[in-house]
Amino acid sequence: MGEAFNHLQFEVEDEVDVHRVVLAWRAWDTLELAGQEWAHCLLRQSIRYCANAEHSIIEKKYQPSGIRTVLPALLDQYGLLGRTLGSTAGDDAWVQHLAGTIYSGTREQAADAVAQALREGFAPESIGEAMSLAANMLVLHDPGRPEQWSNGDKPVGSCHGDSVGVHASDAANAWRNIARVSNPRNVVASLIVGAFHTAGQAGRSNKQPYPNPEQLALVRTEDPAGLIRDAEAAIREKDQFRAAAIVARYGQLGHEPRRVFDLLLRFATSEDGALHAEKYYHTVSAEFAAMRPAFRWGQLVALARVSASECGHKSAGYEEAKKLLNV
Repeated sequence: MGEAFNHLQFEVEDEVDVHRVVLAWRAWDTLELAGQEWAHCLLRQSIRYCANAEHSIIEKKYQPSGIRTVLPALLDQYGLLGRTLGSTAGDDAWVQHLAGTIYSGTREQAADAVAQALREGFAPESIGEAMSLAANMLVLHDPGRPEQWSNGDKPVGSCHGDSVGVHASDAANAWRNIARVSNPRNVVASLIVGAFHTAGQAGRSNKQPYPNPEQLALVRTEDPAGLIRDAEAAIREKDQFRAAAIVARYGQLGHEPRRVFDLLLRFATSEDGALHAEKYYHTVSAEFAAMRPAFRWGQLVALARVSASECGHKSAGYEEAKKLLNV
């Protein structure tokens, strides 16, 4: 399975498409549940997806992604093939600086910055953390969906569903995980392609992230139970910024994160989230666990905001499932 998975990455890396990379990663991640006997069946899903996408590019004469030339050029320019992967852990300032480059730079600049970091011997985990932090910044800086991109399930001002930040976070998580289980060539390639994928999307972003200082100042209680109650009320009222501010304050006070996860899990299962609720909850859970304390609470703050955004759009089958489970 490992050899087949590594060969699959050559196809996955040809385009930057959240479904393409997440499908590949979740196929691998599902093996523990499904069993090795289903490995090739799971991988064939990704092969078919990539083949169909390539057929569409050819048939409709679309322009292929620039990553097809950027990746091989960077592998050659920095001599990254055949090198021993570095183990230097970037400190908080280094991770934040690389995240800022990925967040605000062009796709080519972000890919080049990651290739340089790999050449300089920085650990893949530190580079992947910067990529995930950049994607998280896209959620926190999101000004909300404009009218021309809105519909009944994703109204003006919403940030759930296929928003820039949610898609970027899910994709970055997949690229980071693929790098963890791949051969050295694909570790390098996944991080470069992942940075390319994450970057170049901040054009509409606010200068400052949510919650802003004024929103934080409105959160006056320090009691953990009270904060959880207030967060739930804010989510049900679809108040994205109050929900984000309350969870941010909860984290600043050093309270136990499990209570926030338990609260937000209820909305991840009850709300549709334009087909992204459970997936994004899983992404945040994984990234919170992997990130250092300086950055991890941004993940839960973003999830609180997205939960408030999606609240009121019930998941199909949710009420039926409750009846069947007698809950």
